[in-house]
Amino acid sequence: MAVADDLDHATDSPSDWVAEQTRTYLASGGTEGHESNGIYTLVLATTGRRTGIARRTCLIYGTAGEDFVVVASNGGADEDPAWFKNLQADPSVGAQVGGRRFTARARAASPAERELLWPRMASIFPLYDEYAQKTDREIPIVLLTPQD
Repeated sequence: MAVADDLDHATDSPSDWVAEQTRTYLASGGTEGHESNGIYTLVLATTGRRTGIARRTCLIYGTAGEDFVVVASNGGADEDPAWFKNLQADPSVGAQVGGRRFTARARAASPAERELLWPRMASIFPLYDEYAQKTDREIPIVLLTPQD
């Protein structure tokens, strides 16, 4: 069960540039890396479904009411990203948005929610539409509901 405190000791993404972005974001208290050219990112901590180890990554986000919205695009790969598989196994996650840290409950958007949220997320980051064309899987959209 990942919680906000896991952000400090979680294992970084295996992608070097994502790991560096995550470390910079957290070391700055969220002042560096939160916004770049109008695109906002958060840091997400999940619990490894096989290892039980906390893992963290940076993701582009949008909002829907009080929820934060992220896209499990994996760059258009045919497989869902590990962080998505982890939260399917355990939906308790830690998150940092700017300077705000919180524990959240993650869930995949329903088909009706996804239909509304996909265009919104693609307007934030147009490459999502290209990623969707690269794969046969339906790219999941995830809602993160703060618990504290």
